[in-house]
Amino acid sequence: MLIRRTVKDYLILHFIVLIWGFTAILGLLISLPSLELVFYRTLIAAVGVAGMIYFKKESLVVSPAQIIKIMGVGILISLHWITFFWSARLATASVCLAGMATTSLWTAFIEPLVNRTKVKWYEVVLGVIVISGLLVIFQFESGYWLGLSVALVSAFLAALFSVLNGRLSQRHSPYQITFYEMLAACLFALLMLPFYTGLMTQENSIQWMWTDWDWLWLLILGLVCTVYPFSVTVELMKRLPVFSINLTMNLEPVYGILLAVMILGESEKMTTQFYIGTLIILLSVLIYPVLNFWNKRRKAVRTLG
Repeated sequence: MLIRRTVKDYLILHFIVLIWGFTAILGLLISLPSLELVFYRTLIAAVGVAGMIYFKKESLVVSPAQIIKIMGVGILISLHWITFFWSARLATASVCLAGMATTSLWTAFIEPLVNRTKVKWYEVVLGVIVISGLLVIFQFESGYWLGLSVALVSAFLAALFSVLNGRLSQRHSPYQITFYEMLAACLFALLMLPFYTGLMTQENSIQWMWTDWDWLWLLILGLVCTVYPFSVTVELMKRLPVFSINLTMNLEPVYGILLAVMILGESEKMTTQFYIGTLIILLSVLIYPVLNFWNKRRKAVRTLG
């Protein structure tokens, strides 16, 4: 029964990764700049979660100290999404997703620091391999260096809030965490609007108006690509290791790049060297569970000996 539950959890996780692989594409389809986009996304998400809490009769009662912690993570999420969509605008969806493939390796270093455990030697080696993959991309896609750099910052933020959410998920319901985090992310984006004009948008003004199909893409982004996957992921963190979740999340570039080429066409096609660099990053991530299993088995044999 436990094995069946675990398999089901991983199937749900892969479905979520597929959904998130579509978010960079939505970011390009929506005409709004990055910060306004994140504001609307988190506003729609907060309202959507509030509606789910109302109909499910869930409680929102959390101690003030815990609310501050949860909303602090929400600010990190807002910064992650701002840099994520900004990266896609600076480069392409494919370049953005290639940078996001480093999330699990950021997690490998952040999680030991937060949980006060030792950094594993092979995680350092895999980190070096990831850097080599990034250098391959930088060498042949130099025109996208800024977009890829911003994507790396976004990946770091994603790893950080995932580790912190893993701790919060042990004490609070997914709906409580998602609501307060989306509310904090929305308020942070709103407060940031006056300070970013001219930085991430070509116009020297805030762009509030939607155009064409923006309203539909925003609803899909806020509800289908945020409320559902975010709430379910927080729930999965109660049963699956954070690193395991982030490792699976590294398939997001695979799904996302394939979807980007299929939907956006020629603008997303990159050089062969780009795909070689991305493959190096993904291989280093996929090698991790093999090395982790070998390390645990070696320690078990040593203990028995």
